[in-house]
Amino acid sequence: MNDAARYYQTRYQPDPRRAAVWRVICRWLQREIPAGAHVLELGAGYGDFINQIQAARKVAVDIAEQVRTTAGPGVETHVGSCTQLGFAGDHSFDIVFASNLFEHLPLPDLERTLAEVRRVLRPGGKLLVLQPNFRYCYREYFDDYTHVMIYTDRSLCDVLTAAGLEPVRVRPRFLPFSMQSRLPAAPPLVWLYLRSPIKPFAGQMFVVARKPGV
Repeated sequence: MNDAARYYQTRYQPDPRRAAVWRVICRWLQREIPAGAHVLELGAGYGDFINQIQAARKVAVDIAEQVRTTAGPGVETHVGSCTQLGFAGDHSFDIVFASNLFEHLPLPDLERTLAEVRRVLRPGGKLLVLQPNFRYCYREYFDDYTHVMIYTDRSLCDVLTAAGLEPVRVRPRFLPFSMQSRLPAAPPLVWLYLRSPIKPFAGQMFVVARKPGV
């Protein structure tokens, strides 16, 4: 069993509640995805995002082999590191999505990943990042033993800017830190939470960064 498999077994097991919550999150995120878009998800995990969004082309990348079996119909899969997206041509995606990924990467790996993101995005394409915000979840942040970097809404925007991506929308408080939050996970309540300006227990941020161009 490799490190990725051990992590999935220990910290990130399948959970039907998560898929239901992600169905609602994807409904909200769909507004960021233009019709006919080509979408790439980095660190796709169980496919809770890529399986449920609407797009002309959907591609999932993960270092764990299970991405091949959890990806839904019509989703292309690639097992490998997000630091090397050799399967993707330049300017080949409209949207790149990453959820709870960057905090697991040492800074040099994140810099390589963002360079690849900038390469594969079309001019005007967007990187969507859902990410723990250390500013609001510092007590629980290192409950995940694989977290190696700390990001706040400010530092994440600085990293993205340094990589040549322009942050255009930032929500410092977007969702609770994890499925173990005290908030109910019923889909109607998740939808209300996403739309509400009041975010109790929020520990995740959402950032949209644009590749300069047309």
